[in-house]
Amino acid sequence: MIIKKLIKNIDYLIPIITLLLIITGLVIIGSATNITDNPLLQNTFLKKQIIAAIVGIILVIISLFFDYRILRDYVSVIYVLNILILLTVLFFGSTIKGGQGWIRLGPVNFQPAETAKLAVIIALADVLAKGKYNVYYILGLIVPGIYIGVPFILVLLQNDLGSALVLIAIFVGMIYVAGANAKFLVGTFLSGIGTVVAWITVHIYWGVPIPLKQYQLNRLLVLVNPQLDPLGAGYNVIQSKIAIGSGGLLGKGLFGGTQNQLNFLPERHTDFIFSVLGEEFGFIGALLILLLYLLLLWRGVKVAMEAKDEFGQLLVVGILSMFAFHILENVGMTIGIMPVTGIPLPFLSYGGSSLLTNLMAIAIIMNVNIRRKKMLF
Repeated sequence: MIIKKLIKNIDYLIPIITLLLIITGLVIIGSATNITDNPLLQNTFLKKQIIAAIVGIILVIISLFFDYRILRDYVSVIYVLNILILLTVLFFGSTIKGGQGWIRLGPVNFQPAETAKLAVIIALADVLAKGKYNVYYILGLIVPGIYIGVPFILVLLQNDLGSALVLIAIFVGMIYVAGANAKFLVGTFLSGIGTVVAWITVHIYWGVPIPLKQYQLNRLLVLVNPQLDPLGAGYNVIQSKIAIGSGGLLGKGLFGGTQNQLNFLPERHTDFIFSVLGEEFGFIGALLILLLYLLLLWRGVKVAMEAKDEFGQLLVVGILSMFAFHILENVGMTIGIMPVTGIPLPFLSYGGSSLLTNLMAIAIIMNVNIRRKKMLF
């Protein structure tokens, strides 16, 4: 009886959109990794992504039987455990593509920075919902800032700038909804951009030290002009723009993308999955995917507005902030308007850790959604 009442409250557009995105991701990953000698039936990447999707969907279904507010009872355990795992990565983690952010679990590589995002969202939602700290004033931001600052530093030490920036986006979105001064946030953002530009300028012309590795600095510089290093830091963006541009209106068709199939496009199944989409399905295909994302975010906003309590509302806002930044940054870097940071496109990019984290995020949104109304029995 209880389950039937809860099911009636489900916004079915959310799971439907999520499934459509996952299926599209599997199709694109299949194309991005199907290079002549790698038949689809023997495609390891595709098999792993399908397994991750099935496990994630099962976890979503199971999680709906538990009230999301139970997370508040274990928030300290969730947060501390994730901090310990992030610390473990620094000492014993595997290095992949320049980032020491992975833990090997047999044949599987697990990326704790992904689950850390959800842990931070849960912890911040609990802290902000208690109402002990007036985040409109700077002093009220100190404790919430510590909650975000510790994992931010640990993720940054893993050379994972992209995930660190996602944590900042989550923090900004959540404190804004919790009552932070909008003018202060905008002013801080603009000041931060100005500081970065000024620091890079004095570093280039006068050699002032900068807390960035050379490859990270190069990624920022080629944002202005990829031709500064066309065979190095600018190569990925140049090839991505060629791929997307060559797709035209309707694309070259599945498995028909030359930049993809001829191996010109780097990281095409992960960071630059949107480039494969643009090349093979064209402007129309890319637009449809962006519309699905927009619809998912819109339904998420609706869930946040109808949430039963502030904790649930903040949970959803944190997740939407995470999704929005991932989409903006990933799509932006493929078309050359955002720096290349290596964060995945939700539900489309290859990666079990990312897909499972995103599905658990969807599970939380759905959980808040189905319990938005007071149940009367």
